[in-house]
Amino acid sequence: MWQLPESIEELTNNQALIFESLRRDLLDLYADKGFGLVIPPMVEHVNSLLLTNDVVDEKTFKFLDPNSGKMLGVHADITPQIARIDAKRGSDSIEKYCYINSILKTKADDFYASRSPIQAGAELYGSNATESDVEIIELMLESLKLLSINSVILILGNVAIFDSLTEQENISIQAVVHLRAIFSRRSMPDLAVFLNNNTLKNADLFIHLIKLEGGSDILDKALIIFGHFEQARIAIEDLIIIDKQLLEKGVKAIFDLSELQAYEYHTGVVFSAYNKNYSKALAQGGRYNDIGKSFGKSRAATGFSFDLKFLSQSHF
Repeated sequence: MWQLPESIEELTNNQALIFESLRRDLLDLYADKGFGLVIPPMVEHVNSLLLTNDVVDEKTFKFLDPNSGKMLGVHADITPQIARIDAKRGSDSIEKYCYINSILKTKADDFYASRSPIQAGAELYGSNATESDVEIIELMLESLKLLSINSVILILGNVAIFDSLTEQENISIQAVVHLRAIFSRRSMPDLAVFLNNNTLKNADLFIHLIKLEGGSDILDKALIIFGHFEQARIAIEDLIIIDKQLLEKGVKAIFDLSELQAYEYHTGVVFSAYNKNYSKALAQGGRYNDIGKSFGKSRAATGFSFDLKFLSQSHF
């Protein structure tokens, strides 16, 4: 009778106090780095929350507003709301935002995940420079260090390589979604079945792509394999530049060129942070240029997020 719904949790006593202390420390860090705090509403019109994103759509609780008769949704991801806020601001300069908000999902991301995480993150709008990606990656790593999570494994990819290959093929949107899911699972058997059931001009390139993982030397190999596609070449060159900039700051990355984030709105560099004591990514992010197009303001953007409620439990 008194049980909470499945995958819904609460924080009490010391748990709540530790969470609140970490929240304050993170907000101080973000303020020191020039990221302004925003607190988006829990509920918005559904169209503002989804941005034609199927994954977000599936995870969004929806209900009819008795006042307006319009369909509303409870936010399952903060990034679309930041895009709306940035578009409303109307600025053409670089803008930096941070947030720590409870969100709600119809289903958890995985078996161990919560449906009611507290999403913390930072986003940078108005710059397409690789230096901005590096700034966001560094801030993500600093956030984890502040949470006493060290020995982080940083993995980088670029979804533009996958997108470049799919654009060369005459396949349906549904087929691309299916192929994307296969890459997200990194399933060679499923890819073999897909290629057997679909005629692709560059089937061998998809096989190469799903296998390309390792140190920075694979980027030179990737240039040889995919360099004849301009979009893919630019994506790989961006990774080479970012790798050099990170190394100058003492940060070493591993590259997984088949890495695709859960949300389809990512357009370029993507990154994830892992630690040997955890079975899943602790923080994730990437570039999502033009995400504000639905709100009339297309801007370059990059950012990251993580579940602060989950990570605060590592202090117990």
